[in-house]
Amino acid sequence: MLITVKTLTYYLSEHPSIINFQWSYNQSWASSWSFLIISVTLYLTLSIFLHLLLALLLRRGRPVSLGPIPAIHSLSMTVISATIFAGILLSAAAEIRETRWFWRRNKTTPFRWLLCFPMGTRPSGRVFFWSYVFYLSRFVHMWRTFFTILRRRKLVFFQLFYNSVLTFMSFLWLEFSQSFQVLVILFTTLVYAVVYGYRFWTGIGLPGACFPLVINCQMVLLGCNLVCHVGVLRFHFMKGGGCNGIGAWLFNSVLNAAILLPFLKFYVKMVLEKRKNIGFIENQNQDAKFTKKIKEK
Repeated sequence: MLITVKTLTYYLSEHPSIINFQWSYNQSWASSWSFLIISVTLYLTLSIFLHLLLALLLRRGRPVSLGPIPAIHSLSMTVISATIFAGILLSAAAEIRETRWFWRRNKTTPFRWLLCFPMGTRPSGRVFFWSYVFYLSRFVHMWRTFFTILRRRKLVFFQLFYNSVLTFMSFLWLEFSQSFQVLVILFTTLVYAVVYGYRFWTGIGLPGACFPLVINCQMVLLGCNLVCHVGVLRFHFMKGGGCNGIGAWLFNSVLNAAILLPFLKFYVKMVLEKRKNIGFIENQNQDAKFTKKIKEK
């Protein structure tokens, strides 16, 4: 068991490819602005084209059978998310252990480092390697949009916007060595591992939860991101020293707000409708009991 743990630790945080990683146009695939813009534009174009094509060729509302492909995709995303979570957790622990002596000079704590990278931080090393893997995983995540279009015959514009924004944000984390990305990747991959594991569970025909698990998990994730943003503000403006990549962080905050507001509106509407339905059912049950008592008399 000890050998297995040591082996996993080596391949997740101590491998030379991870330690010596550098984010650059020459060494990292998909690291250019042109690739990012073209790929996101292609994603949006293909999604809209596929939706319109199905609308012309098939009867409205008729789904396209995909067999086990969505379940396989969910299982793959579960494994990828769990691997990134474990990798960046071990890598962050290793970075804290190896650089703690240097932080004492700058009065930096591990918690502050997780939220606020010191000025001059470069996108290299263990943590940024897993940030790069997370960025690449966003393109695998996009495939779920095509499954939604084919199976449900629906083009959800919020899903297009959400995936595009997260891809841009994960690129900015690397390009500008943006602060607070470690905690966000930890929270996001943990939630994704649960959500995609649940989707795989239901995708192979097993019973689902009695409450909206996916939406609640996403709401928890957005709440954690909001708390992280507040922490970055506190360290940057109140504690002195500044946080690296604060310009990209401000742009990131605007994009997060654009995601949070419509999702929060949808979540509140869903909760209110659920309470309304529960109240309606309770009233019907009370009326039925009252009618039964009258008939018994």
